[in-house]
Amino acid sequence: MTTKTSRANWLLATAAILMAAPAFAEDAPAAKPALNAPSIVVTAVTERKLTDRVLTSGTIQPVEEVYVQPLVEGLSIKTLKADVGAKVKAGDVLATLMDDTLILQKSQLEANKAKVIAAGAQAEAQRLSVKTNLDEANRQLGRGESLSKTGTISTAQLDQLKAAATSAAASLNSAEQGLKANAADMKVIEAQIADIDLKLSRTEVKAPVDGVISARTAKVGAIASGAGQPLFTLIRDEALELKADLAEQDVLKVAKGQKVMISLAGSGGKISGTVLRVDPTVNTTTRLGSVEIKIDNPDTVRAGMYAQADIVVAERTAPSLPVTAVTTNSEATTARMVKDDTVRIVPVETGIQDGQYIEISKGLQPGDKVVAKAGAYVRDGDRVKPVDTLPSATN
Repeated sequence: MTTKTSRANWLLATAAILMAAPAFAEDAPAAKPALNAPSIVVTAVTERKLTDRVLTSGTIQPVEEVYVQPLVEGLSIKTLKADVGAKVKAGDVLATLMDDTLILQKSQLEANKAKVIAAGAQAEAQRLSVKTNLDEANRQLGRGESLSKTGTISTAQLDQLKAAATSAAASLNSAEQGLKANAADMKVIEAQIADIDLKLSRTEVKAPVDGVISARTAKVGAIASGAGQPLFTLIRDEALELKADLAEQDVLKVAKGQKVMISLAGSGGKISGTVLRVDPTVNTTTRLGSVEIKIDNPDTVRAGMYAQADIVVAERTAPSLPVTAVTTNSEATTARMVKDDTVRIVPVETGIQDGQYIEISKGLQPGDKVVAKAGAYVRDGDRVKPVDTLPSATN
């Protein structure tokens, strides 16, 4: 009896459940159909510090070389007081020339000067004597003119007195001209002596500027000549520069004052520099310009070394994308933006490219997502399943 009752109860419960099932099915919401679209990797526009660089290479050379030549011709080199690599100041003596000939010439001129001085003294004494004679002749003439009025002396005697006074005046004029000639001779002698003194002072070959000696051809005993090779070559102020070529498209980017990092060939170290000047012209054959980069610490390099330069032409924080997310063709530059799981091709404007990232200056905003690989085969309006890329270590 009990068994039959239990079975009957189970059947009734099962029937109740089956009757209630349609009602539950009607109340439950319909399941959303699965999206049948390809998975596409996307990346977001992010703010990033970007640096625009121009890479170039060239040879390190002096900013300015100064040649030291002898200022006196025909003298042999007596001593050398500086060698290659020596740092010198303006006015330092680098070499001395033989001065025996000049000293002998000066002695001769000093003797001639003494003779001129003696001749001048004689001329002055003669002038004083003639001046005394002229004064006496004029006194006698005046007395004679007074006597001639009273008839005490004859006209002939008066004429003799006039002639004597005229002769004395001519003698005085001659003596004065002789003194002037003597003074002129003295000026010539003094100028010649001054010239010898100047040459004697120039027998010391001096550094015209501060710098370091980069070359020396002077040898003891050799005849110094201004027409030959310079005795010494100086690097002015020890300043060195890197002179490098620029591609035509980079010439207008580079400007004076921009910072540069220089890498020496065969060395892992880097040194800093500054753009000194940019050549205003481009070679019509090679289509290359040139830039001169001043090296901030010239002690770390040597002229003639080969080096590479990384010139920073612009630096800023701006929205950016990986270069692979941007498509550029002859018509436009575009990116494939993904919004609401739908692809939209949008035109963009780009700026600085720094390695694998490029600035997006117009067309997208930070946070916008785009197809990471611009070459992915998706068209405008396609439905996709966006898959975010993992964050880059540089973000």
